[in-house]
Amino acid sequence: MDTEKKTEMCANQLKPAYPTHPGEILKEEIEYRGISQRKLAEQMGMQYSVLNEILNAHRPLTEKTALLFEAALGIEAEPLMRLQLKYNMQTARKDQSFMEKLAQVRKIAAML
Repeated sequence: MDTEKKTEMCANQLKPAYPTHPGEILKEEIEYRGISQRKLAEQMGMQYSVLNEILNAHRPLTEKTALLFEAALGIEAEPLMRLQLKYNMQTARKDQSFMEKLAQVRKIAAML
């Protein structure tokens, strides 16, 4: 087995089959705590529709919304933002047309 394959099999190198949006984690947490989305949105000073879109992975978590979740739920903003970044990167890597563009850029850069 070559080194590349061994690296892919290491537990700390495994990539999930699909990216996890931080909203999914937050949604599970507020459901576990028995907090209604409407009440949380009101407490955080945001529209219910915006909160719902974040929790259903239809809108990205921003630095400001991460800080609002931190204030409202006591969940640190930085790990949420790291999760959003990983989600964004995995989603970009699954975009075939973008990956083709990257390959073309790398090909041109290698010729320089």
